[in-house]
Amino acid sequence: MTQTFSRSSVPPLCAGIYSPDCHWAKLPKGFTWTEVAAIAIDSKDRVFVFNRGEHPVMVFNRDGSFATSWGEGQFTRPHGITIGPDDSVYCTDDLGHSVRKFSPEGKLLLTFGPNGAPSDTGSTSIDFRTIQRSSGPFHYPTNLALGKNGDIFISDGYGNARVHHFSPEGRLLQSWGEPGGGPGQFRVPHGIAIDSAGNVFVADRENSRIQIFSPRGEYQDEMRELARPCQVAFDSQGNLFVAELGYRAGMWPGTNPPTADATGGRVSVFNPQGKLLARWGGGDNPTQPGDFFAPHDIAIDSHGDAYVAEVVWSAGGSRGLVSKDCHSLQKFQRTRGAAP
Repeated sequence: MTQTFSRSSVPPLCAGIYSPDCHWAKLPKGFTWTEVAAIAIDSKDRVFVFNRGEHPVMVFNRDGSFATSWGEGQFTRPHGITIGPDDSVYCTDDLGHSVRKFSPEGKLLLTFGPNGAPSDTGSTSIDFRTIQRSSGPFHYPTNLALGKNGDIFISDGYGNARVHHFSPEGRLLQSWGEPGGGPGQFRVPHGIAIDSAGNVFVADRENSRIQIFSPRGEYQDEMRELARPCQVAFDSQGNLFVAELGYRAGMWPGTNPPTADATGGRVSVFNPQGKLLARWGGGDNPTQPGDFFAPHDIAIDSHGDAYVAEVVWSAGGSRGLVSKDCHSLQKFQRTRGAAP
């Protein structure tokens, strides 16, 4: 599935496919978020917004009306959120070295691995370049995906270079990965999703690729021509949506874009065979609807609408790289019957 394609072969976002909305979520009076790290959709198409404000889990109905919130004081830094078929909510806390399962109302149900204690990788910060070796769970974990049989796969992360495979009951079954750029190696395994055949897709962000593994961790293939993918998600048709951070936000100290005109944040969509169907954004106008500064997560509801979260503050907004009014969450409503 390794791909190459020219700029002329890349289809743009067609106005007839999606309509962007930066103001879809109607926050209650007094509620704010510093930035939105992640989003997930439950069986009722309610949107769970995992953010870095005072109310870390905000729940909205599909029309954007506010439903509830929970999680106050429970997370060091929200990073990833996933909802299972039974509507259980899995939250990844990167700086808290924690992955936990909650009820939809916020009751703690299960904790995966040691809670709050970083594993011994030799890492001295969230800079992946300080990792000396791979280790067990967790050192700045990033995201989580669920298999059809309920097994849990967790990407780990900024301070580690592994994927951990757990049973539904929270028992560690296996781990794979090590620092590096070869097959089965990672430089920030940041996002993760599982296709209908059970293959594990890992967004290997700083290697600018997606690696594909069997459920047993066997390397199968990879997808390139990506710009620092942060998260991956499948729709009901098996199309793969990729949130790409790009090269204008969240760059590590001492690193440079591969070219002077390297893209900024964007979203790409691939069909089940790996063909690029659509791509939009690029970061030229990051505050405008439909463009991005720092895409970090993406989720698709049962209607085919897409939701994109952006870490605008930590990726550069705190340093003045983008205006304070830059959106951190956009909904892209899909036109009925439109491709992809």
